[in-house]
Amino acid sequence: MNNKTQIILASASPRRYELLQQIGVTSLVQAVDIDETRRSGESALQYVQRLALEKAQRGQAVIENKQVLPVLGSDTIVVVAGNIFGKPASRQQARLMWQQMSGNKHVVHTSVAVVSRDKTVVDTSSSQVAFNHLSAQEIDTYLETGEADDKAGAYAIQGMAAQFVKNINGSYSGIMGLPLFETAQLLKQCGVDILPPVSKIQA
Repeated sequence: MNNKTQIILASASPRRYELLQQIGVTSLVQAVDIDETRRSGESALQYVQRLALEKAQRGQAVIENKQVLPVLGSDTIVVVAGNIFGKPASRQQARLMWQQMSGNKHVVHTSVAVVSRDKTVVDTSSSQVAFNHLSAQEIDTYLETGEADDKAGAYAIQGMAAQFVKNINGSYSGIMGLPLFETAQLLKQCGVDILPPVSKIQA
């Protein structure tokens, strides 16, 4: 594992930090605040891409970055029947999200943006998730765990919500909040060394 800081992660998400570690990228975490209001006429893809890019740009603008490290921003949204779900503002809002997702398919869009000294690159991973039908009691019991409180779409696929997932079509890490394939490609374009394959152990 590389101990030298390679990028700045403009996100307070521990999941994104851990996913970067999984591919051998060491990051300095710095949360940023942006206006996440959706613009009139903005599609779901345009919206999530803009948020990821604005986070990276804000990180580059406000963080003391003497080493001029690339800055990574990311954002995740859930789309159900044309409705965009971000992080729930309350348990009641989370419950309404779950009532719409129960027994249905939804799409998870996660955009990644990397801003370096001379390059800005953006990509998006889109995955389809199908949930089993859930009773009101099952929904309430899950929400009472608190796991959904700060998650887009009010659930964490890597947590207890996994028991309700019938199938996925797409990127598991993207559903978690950082698609590793797309992220690795963007970082390579910006000159970041990604963990090489482990060499075979000699007999």
